[in-house]
Amino acid sequence: MTFKSIFEQHNWEEVKAGIYGKTAADVEQALHNPRRTLEDFAALISPAAAAYLEPMAALSHELTLQRFGNTMQLYIPMYLSNECQNICTYCGFSLDNKIKRKTLSHAEIMMETAAIKEMGYDHVLLVTGEAHQLVGVDYFKNVLQLLRPHFANISMEVQPMDEADYAALIPLGLHAVLVYQETYHQEDYKKHHPKGRKSSFDYRLETPDRLGRAGIHKMGLGVLIGLEDWRTDSFFTAMHLQYLEKRYWQTKYSISFPRLRPFSGGLAPKVVMDDRELVQLICAYRLLNQEIELSISTREKEVFRDNIIRLGITTMSAGSRTNPGGYTVDRQSLEQFEISDERSAAAIAAMLKRSGYEPVWKDWDKVFS
Repeated sequence: MTFKSIFEQHNWEEVKAGIYGKTAADVEQALHNPRRTLEDFAALISPAAAAYLEPMAALSHELTLQRFGNTMQLYIPMYLSNECQNICTYCGFSLDNKIKRKTLSHAEIMMETAAIKEMGYDHVLLVTGEAHQLVGVDYFKNVLQLLRPHFANISMEVQPMDEADYAALIPLGLHAVLVYQETYHQEDYKKHHPKGRKSSFDYRLETPDRLGRAGIHKMGLGVLIGLEDWRTDSFFTAMHLQYLEKRYWQTKYSISFPRLRPFSGGLAPKVVMDDRELVQLICAYRLLNQEIELSISTREKEVFRDNIIRLGITTMSAGSRTNPGGYTVDRQSLEQFEISDERSAAAIAAMLKRSGYEPVWKDWDKVFS
């Protein structure tokens, strides 16, 4: 059994109607339940919960402090390649977007590594487009062997792979994999992914199962907020999370909240989520799951990121560049999406300290493996 068998038992429109039908009484019940269910989560992300944002935020803050203390893990993405064989309506790397393509060589990767290490990072997220021939498993094997001596924590956000591929990469230093479903709405998924291997909804949906069987230490889930109704997409994400935690209980999990951002020739969001709604969603996840890591990227504005750290977020990027070689090699190459918070890693660390939080540059070491 995989998550697909559970997913197919639910109808998108029925789930959506259930969320939008929640009442104030349902929200109050969810706030008082000591162990919250998916139905409680549906109430907490419903329109009815908007009036309860203050108690949700206070409880989210309390639960986060109990589990994570006054700490914030910092990570930085390293974009290795913008080659991509998929057409995705929302991405700057899409095959039909006429841009200069680049894949970093070993020498260029080491230049980027030196710049990242100088900022203080020991946690790097490797990112590519989806081009299996140019940046496939063999390329990733070489990159992991190259970077393992320099970073305590190496994560990847690349194309979904087979279980055997993940099993081959984990011993080389792969610590975590982020794989976003983009949207759980099957029809809209097809509209946004008309060409390439990413067009297979089922293969992407079952990627976390392959990761779990391969024995990955941590995996990240999420959707691209703006492609479809964010409440319904988030409910399916939470359902997926609960299934994975029960089946692959030795794996850690994180949730990210990427809101659709502009790129050259970009797509306008179908559904716009405002800042209060994003706070509501973050708090709802924390109230559902005290252990989950919640991550926010530089897609968000400075003021929002400065304030959200107290409300449930435990991981954030800083000083990011979303183009291959963006730190030293090719600063002007096209970004995957626009950055909103352009402050340096040092500036973010100083902000965290002023707010009473400890920036964590390293939270894992290979000696614990």
